[in-house]
Amino acid sequence: MKASTTYQDQAVLVLGLGKSGFNAAKLLLKLGAIVTVNDGKEQEDNPQVAQLRELGATVITGSHPLALFERNFAYLFKNPGIRYDNPMVAEAIARKIPVLTEPELAYEVSEAQWVSVTGSNGKTTTTTLITLMLDENRTQGHAYAAGNIGIPLSAVAQKVTAADVMVTELSSFQLLGITTVKPKIAVLTNIYEAHLDYHGSRANYVAAKMRLVQNQTADDFFVVNWDLPELRELSRQTKAQVVPFSRLGNSEAGAYVKDGQLCFKGEVIMPVTDINVPGDHNIENALAAIAAAKLMGQSNDAIIDVLTTFTGVKHRMQFVTSYEGRRFYNDSKATNMEATEVALKSFKQPIVLLAGGLDRGFTFEPLLPLLKEHVKAIILYGETKQLLAQTAREAGIPVIKIVDNLTEAVPEAYAASEAGDVVLLSPACASWDQFKTFEERGDVFIKAVEQITD
Repeated sequence: MKASTTYQDQAVLVLGLGKSGFNAAKLLLKLGAIVTVNDGKEQEDNPQVAQLRELGATVITGSHPLALFERNFAYLFKNPGIRYDNPMVAEAIARKIPVLTEPELAYEVSEAQWVSVTGSNGKTTTTTLITLMLDENRTQGHAYAAGNIGIPLSAVAQKVTAADVMVTELSSFQLLGITTVKPKIAVLTNIYEAHLDYHGSRANYVAAKMRLVQNQTADDFFVVNWDLPELRELSRQTKAQVVPFSRLGNSEAGAYVKDGQLCFKGEVIMPVTDINVPGDHNIENALAAIAAAKLMGQSNDAIIDVLTTFTGVKHRMQFVTSYEGRRFYNDSKATNMEATEVALKSFKQPIVLLAGGLDRGFTFEPLLPLLKEHVKAIILYGETKQLLAQTAREAGIPVIKIVDNLTEAVPEAYAASEAGDVVLLSPACASWDQFKTFEERGDVFIKAVEQITD
């Protein structure tokens, strides 16, 4: 871990006691900061509260008292999911206190180079593939995945050395709170409409994503999806070397598909059909990962070994099981329509779809063509169930079932399916109406499937 005196004897407020807040607070204490942790929920029974207090932090839960700012904080580190109109964040901004997120702290102490991945969809799969590729047959150090993938950056950053590499998944929420982060390789998978309730506009969302490249220089690399014209334009904003990837053959200057082969800068690596996970989106994820791995000097053999054995990331088009001729897939990470569109395009078999969740004020007309083409039955739950049912009726889906929750939806989906079908959870909505996280939602689906398949 790099030595840092930035926070020595500085009063720092950590807002939010989640994974990132807890680990950031511990690291700040180790760096000599005077730490106050604040969470709006009552957390007195949380063992992490007791641990932080034993380490010397002040922990206040159950409310957000603005009187805390009498402590003259030098910095505020916030949980990425906390909005900027939160009263505590707004007060810090008004007082010109820097509002940061965990990646900024982790980067300060990390000895390892960073390969950082962002995008609307495909971040976690691409991050995982790059990590596996860079760790394959490695003789010195290791590749570590961290960040929005569910592993706290500040915990990993403390243990990595100069021989290691950190492969960091960074969300738009996290990127808004960085100032010095400079990845050696930045990867942008795609940009679609997402999190507009948080960012306020698509322009703000795009700007947050592009903060990933703001500190890069000509010695760094920007790996970007060349099949999206908007991203080609955005690539003009970076000083880094632009390395495109293209499933549709729009560029051969980086990673691309040609004659059914995955290639990199004129070199054939392997057939597309040998990728072990289905879907055009996974071809794109593989291309982005290939570009990053090759730029880091990894061998074709290592890349091939990973792509031919990788079975997918949990909650992202995760194959759960086969039972009586049905194949069950958990795509709980599909928190927007674009992700569900990708999932529906991945299968040639008839689909029984489970969908629904948080109502963000959207309608679901963009799903109409794919619902007509791929879905034989749909089981709906959550706040958006009636909106989705209306779209399903317009699509002419013959079987439309509405239930109260996901646990009820799974047996209904099984009853509506037959041998040769795919039973797919791909909600097209965030999970927060009935679940704390999309991971919890996916686990509930898996458990409900297991109750059917024994």
